[in-house]
Amino acid sequence: MITTHTAEPHPTPSAAASQPTLPTLSVQAQRLIDLEVHTFAGIPEHALHAAAAQWGPGRTDALLAVDPVLAPPSALAPLMRRGDRPGFVVEDMTDVDRFAPAGVTLEGGPLYLVEGPERGEEYENWSPAEALPAITDRGRSPLLLSEGIHWALQQPAVIEPGHCFMTIGSRLTRATGKLDARTPALWISGGTGRDGKERRNAPKLGWCWWGNRHTWLGIASAAARIPA
Repeated sequence: MITTHTAEPHPTPSAAASQPTLPTLSVQAQRLIDLEVHTFAGIPEHALHAAAAQWGPGRTDALLAVDPVLAPPSALAPLMRRGDRPGFVVEDMTDVDRFAPAGVTLEGGPLYLVEGPERGEEYENWSPAEALPAITDRGRSPLLLSEGIHWALQQPAVIEPGHCFMTIGSRLTRATGKLDARTPALWISGGTGRDGKERRNAPKLGWCWWGNRHTWLGIASAAARIPA
C-alpha cells in the first residue's frame, strides 16, 4: 500500500519520459516459453510462435499477452526480475487474482496483442479517478495488471526508479457490487516493512488508493487489443 497527501488543484500533464523499447514479438514468444508461462497457461509452444508470426515477428511496438484467467498475476509476478531479485506480491494482497478487467473486454482465444503500451508518465501525480477519463478521451484504455506484468517480463527496465506505473484497468468487485478502492501497481521495493530487506530493489506488485496521487507512479494504458 502507498498513502500520500492528495494535492489540489487538478494537476497538469507532465512531460512523458522515454520508455524502454520492447523486444520483437518473436523474442517475446520465446521468452514466455523460456519462463514456462505456456505450461501453466495450457498453451502449446507452436501457438505462441504462430501468434508472433501472425502479427509480425519483428514488431517492437506491441506486447504479446496471455489471458489473465490462464496466466493470473499471482503466477506471473514471481517471474519478474530486477537484477537478481525476483518479483513478489505484497502480503496484504492475497486477493490479487480477483482483480479482473473493468471496462476492458478481452475477446478471442488465450493469446492477444496489446498495441502501443505506454507507462503514462504524463499522469504522474494524477489519481486513477482523474486519469481514467483523460485516457479514454484519447481513445485508449487503461492497462490490465496482467499486461503490466507481461511488460515487465519482456522488458524489466520498464519498472525503473522514478517511473513506475499503476494498472487501473484491473479492479476488484466486492460482493456488494461496488468496486474496491484499491488499484494495482508495479514499482520497486525499498526493502522496508513487511517486504523485508531481502526484497530491496525487487519488482513489487502492490496497490494504491483509487483517489490518491503519486508523483512517481504513471498510469499505464494501451492503444488497442487484438485477439489471435
